[in-house]
Amino acid sequence: MNQGRLTSRLLGLLFAGWLPAVLLLVVTIAVGPALGSLSRPLFVIGCAIAGWYAWRQSAAAHVQAAIVLFAFAPFVRRFIDVTIGFDQASIMLIGPLIFILMPLPSIWAWLSLTVRPRNPWLVPPVIVLFCVAYAAAVSMLQNDWANAANGVLKWSAPILYAVALQLRARSDGELVNAMAGAFFVVLPITGLYGIWQYVDPPAWDRFWMNYASITSAGYPLPYMVRVFSTMNGPATYGTFTATGLLLVGFLRPSWQSLLAMGPAALGLLLSLYRASWLGLALGLLFCMVFAATRVRAVATGVSIAIAAACAVLFTPFGDVITSRLQSLGSGVEDGSGAERLEEFVTLWNAPDSFVWGSGFTFTDVGVAGAMPIDGQIIASWVVFGIPVGMICLAAYLWLTLWSISAAWRMPTREGVVLGSLALGALVVHMPLTSIASGEIGVLFWMVFAMACPWDQTKSMPEPARSLQRA
Repeated sequence: MNQGRLTSRLLGLLFAGWLPAVLLLVVTIAVGPALGSLSRPLFVIGCAIAGWYAWRQSAAAHVQAAIVLFAFAPFVRRFIDVTIGFDQASIMLIGPLIFILMPLPSIWAWLSLTVRPRNPWLVPPVIVLFCVAYAAAVSMLQNDWANAANGVLKWSAPILYAVALQLRARSDGELVNAMAGAFFVVLPITGLYGIWQYVDPPAWDRFWMNYASITSAGYPLPYMVRVFSTMNGPATYGTFTATGLLLVGFLRPSWQSLLAMGPAALGLLLSLYRASWLGLALGLLFCMVFAATRVRAVATGVSIAIAAACAVLFTPFGDVITSRLQSLGSGVEDGSGAERLEEFVTLWNAPDSFVWGSGFTFTDVGVAGAMPIDGQIIASWVVFGIPVGMICLAAYLWLTLWSISAAWRMPTREGVVLGSLALGALVVHMPLTSIASGEIGVLFWMVFAMACPWDQTKSMPEPARSLQRA
């Protein structure tokens, strides 16, 4: 697709798909406090309507609106909470998940086709969905229906969304360019907000940190926050920002990318989330291998390094960043790394070793004495148990390897960047972050859908082509 046509189309999506999502966020902030607790279910209903509308416009418009909602819905939730009271159930965070479920009828339409081409790329998502059903059954056997429903929504919504996107995705890179366009707008806003949050956390962020069960966001005091910006935690914000930096750095014009990368890079550093730093560095190194991205990889790496150096040398929080950077080389002396290794020992020494899993029923990490759950390996062990968990992990390994291969199957900048994101998910995020559910899960499954596009399946008959054009 011609670059000029692509740019004009992406600009058009700002009004075609973003507008309802942006209006929903703004209106909720403006009138939510006056509506009281009613604003929370209304926000969820608004997300459903916005999702239906955006999908009717195009898959690209829906992807962009989804990025906006996942980036800013937690901020809106905190703003409402500080005015009408803390919501332990986090009802408003269901909204973006409902938003990405609106393409479900398109999956049903594909299943209804009398003649369908073989699509082997959909085998791993189906395997994971069966694992999710197993975990839900385990929770229901414990009479924990609330956690069963919550777990199914958080784990299955990103998968179903990926299936719908994969049926619309093409190897021309339209969807991944749309994703980069969304991050071009989102990154500077979240980056600047993150800097403000670190220097002087707003009242709604302090309120949330005092009541939420999160233990990794630092303290609600100036210069003592681990930046989570407008999102729901440092890990989520760090992963979103690192992903956005790769996409913007390679898929937007260089002068535009610099506008977004400065505040975003500083916000990423202040999150102190080292997994996202490592994932970003690995992605840049991967892109240096390929001719299509080598020059931009060097330029992007140098730009981020300059931003990091300026943050260390010329800001009042340079010592915090330097200390965190130095901890990357501490090895076994790193307390966080030791805790993660201890989680495996704790699980193995448990009375039943979690052989059959606990389903979606487990103790909140905010409860004293509860074991944290870090990384997809630990999450799969706890939720599914050893046999089913190994099947689930094998499916994720299958998915990431296929997604990495996009760098060779589609040797364009878009394909290489998607491959780099998948490599970061495999090497860094799977051991250290749960990539299966919530906001991070949405990013992972988006990458899979775009890296394994429908038009690379073989023997596509005319009915399937018609569905894709619809």
